[in-house]
Amino acid sequence: MALLTLLDVSHAFGGPLLLDHINFQVDPGERVCLVGRNGAGKSTLMKLIAGDMKPDKGEIFRQPGAHFARLTQEIPAEVNRPGSVHDFVAAGLRPASAHEEDWEQEIRLEQLLDRMQLPAAAEVAQLSGGLKRRVLLARALASAPDLLLLDEPTNHLDLASILWLEEFLLNEKTGLFFVTHDRAFLRKLAGRIVELDRGVLTNWACPYDTFLVRRQERLEAEERQQAATDKKLAQEEEWARRQPSARRTKAVARLEQLAALRVERRNRRNRTGTATIRVTTAAESGVKVIEAENLSFAWPAAPRLPPPPPPPPPPPPLLRDFTATITRGDKIGLIGPNGAGKTTFIKLLLGQLQPTGGILKHGTQLEVVYLDQLRAQIDDAKSVADNVADGNTTVTVAGKTKHVISYLQDFLFEPERARTPARVLSGGERNRLLLARLFTKPANVLVLDEPTNDLDAETLELLENLLVEFDGTLIVVSHDRAFLDEVVTSVYVFEGEGRVTEYVGGYSDWQAELARKPAGSAESQPGIPGGAPSRRDVRVSRKLTNKEKAELAALPGRIEKLETEQAELTARLADPVFYQREPGAAAAVRVRLEEIEVEHAVAFARWEELEALA
Repeated sequence: MALLTLLDVSHAFGGPLLLDHINFQVDPGERVCLVGRNGAGKSTLMKLIAGDMKPDKGEIFRQPGAHFARLTQEIPAEVNRPGSVHDFVAAGLRPASAHEEDWEQEIRLEQLLDRMQLPAAAEVAQLSGGLKRRVLLARALASAPDLLLLDEPTNHLDLASILWLEEFLLNEKTGLFFVTHDRAFLRKLAGRIVELDRGVLTNWACPYDTFLVRRQERLEAEERQQAATDKKLAQEEEWARRQPSARRTKAVARLEQLAALRVERRNRRNRTGTATIRVTTAAESGVKVIEAENLSFAWPAAPRLPPPPPPPPPPPPLLRDFTATITRGDKIGLIGPNGAGKTTFIKLLLGQLQPTGGILKHGTQLEVVYLDQLRAQIDDAKSVADNVADGNTTVTVAGKTKHVISYLQDFLFEPERARTPARVLSGGERNRLLLARLFTKPANVLVLDEPTNDLDAETLELLENLLVEFDGTLIVVSHDRAFLDEVVTSVYVFEGEGRVTEYVGGYSDWQAELARKPAGSAESQPGIPGGAPSRRDVRVSRKLTNKEKAELAALPGRIEKLETEQAELTARLADPVFYQREPGAAAAVRVRLEEIEVEHAVAFARWEELEALA
């Protein structure tokens, strides 16, 4: 029996139908990803499934006794109420069943908090936005739901948490219905893809990369069909004008066909155009953009309160003896866990904070554009257009003057939407607005803090192409592995205790470098869950649960299976006949090899962790 069934569901908010007679179901244990453009209605569909809203038409059936849990895109107000992280997450637990004792639930809860790296005793209301989101995710997972609804679950999670979440969801029997912009996460988890486009929900029973090809083929076929319809309509309209007598007596069938063509054209919902993103490039900067020599930084110690002894220990350094030269054209990705100091590092490089040690030099003719993580540069009281043009009617982009409404259409804001207050925008729309605002400013250095959050796949790929072709210097913070692989030429990895190390290439190149290092070395697995010795050292000594014993027993087989698959795929790429027999398949094989590297690292780190407890 299906966990969830939608029958002929329709819904609108005064305009065209967001959901147009949708029929859909999710079976137990299925992992389904919902894709679609920003504003297509994905979050609305999530709310309907969760029961927060009722559809205008149609029925939604949930399996009797099935439990649904949901992580929303927005952070709800309840996280600002008094209470500890432990108690907040524990509220998500269901009453213990006949097969589970209360103490077993408590152990499961502690393990969940530990793996999500959440401070159990901390007040939820005092946490950062990213940590609050992780707490909400932990509460949803704690309920052991039959169907888990996730709206952008990787937002604000660091790489270690994302990798852990992938493994957790893969190993659970929980059904999953999720929305994500993280293509690596999508590729790893989705067993099926459904696309919401102009109110219609289409099922694609294929992997994500195949879906991209097939969808493009379908859109091209749709364009050809619409062009043929428009041509036929024009011909029939011309015939009707030239044959007044026929309109009364001879061609009733042809006139009926003309009427049908008119209705079809009137009811057509054209696909919104593709975003057009351009950077206003400033004059070329000097060859050396930023020079750092033995750069260090630590926040000042907290003031001592009476009585004086003992003095508070100095805070650990966020950066210790960092030396690097960033030159014109470099594209650098920053990787590290939440709270490691990536945003502080950016502010140091930009001169917004003074280092506590070392030397920092800026090059000449720098024009910096900075997209901040908190999106503080958007004024919610102003309209979308006023946020971009500061009350003017035109903007200058790439040396050309353009009406602000026309410019915003390049970022997929319709004229009516461009005149609405910024406070009503979705997460993806806010990100597009900030990009539209920033890219009117001349730049030869782009500094982007989590630019991919909430962007739909098409806009994300356009942003990637723009950054790849950008002639200036790029510094970007991102947890999007596919984005880093596509865009950056090197990564700075925050490895703890103030160490920041540079690795040539993107995320996958960094992972490959880690795999070549001796197991157990200090740098062998930075950022991989369970792999950091400091994390393992502070863990309370305990015995393995039965589930962990079973997991430990299965891990060697899983590692061996991954290594076998890796060897087979590598052999395929080395075989010249493969490229003739399966043209176009090499890209998918390379993607799978990259995934295997990550899966192998995670599985090996987990095996080490459990083996240490055995």
